[in-house]
Amino acid sequence: MVQTFNEQSIVSDIVTQFPKSSDLFKSYRIDFCCGGNRPLSEAIEKRDLSKKEVLQRLNDLYEENESLNQMQINWDTASSSELIDHIVQKHHRYLQEELPNLSPYVTKVMKVHGGNQPHLKDIHKLFNELKMDLEQHTLKEENENFPLIMQYEEKPSEEQLQTIATALTNLEDEHSHAGEILRKLREITNDYSPPEGACGTYRLVYNRLEELEAETFQHIHLENNILFPRYLA
Repeated sequence: MVQTFNEQSIVSDIVTQFPKSSDLFKSYRIDFCCGGNRPLSEAIEKRDLSKKEVLQRLNDLYEENESLNQMQINWDTASSSELIDHIVQKHHRYLQEELPNLSPYVTKVMKVHGGNQPHLKDIHKLFNELKMDLEQHTLKEENENFPLIMQYEEKPSEEQLQTIATALTNLEDEHSHAGEILRKLREITNDYSPPEGACGTYRLVYNRLEELEAETFQHIHLENNILFPRYLA
């Protein structure tokens, strides 16, 4: 395995390059914000941790993330079952992990800096609205809508197709609402550009919100433009 990060990698640089590493550092109580401008080895020693263990987990997490991002499949020719499995395993799982993990950082930045920067309260409100909507949306897809599609694939009928078409139209409306929230977040954050002198956690929130936007748009693209038209034509 190629070791992307080593003992001399600067903690704050790691989080900038790989925002999800902040969750791992949080679990080890490694300060990546105020104390992030130091080599990883120093941060590990201060916490009396195993360098081998931390580096192994960090690089494994990075490789796993990169592997998911590099999956190249021709979705136009893939079956609906392959497409649904990919959506669930990559995009739904990402949301199930990222939304609750990002939430405390959004709250922390709002509480610490919201008094002087009121827009952070709007970000907090919009993020939590998006979090609730996407969590409910993915559950409905997995428990109701996707099973309908799979049943139709096995035993198609005109009645089932009409039911699916109605359900997918509702899902598209929910996608539009999520897209509008993401548009507002990008506008409020000035294209996710943190103010000069912003702390590490502040920058982390902006980085991960932008990553959430990219993941969600890719997720919606696969559904709106590839999967759904097969049943809405």
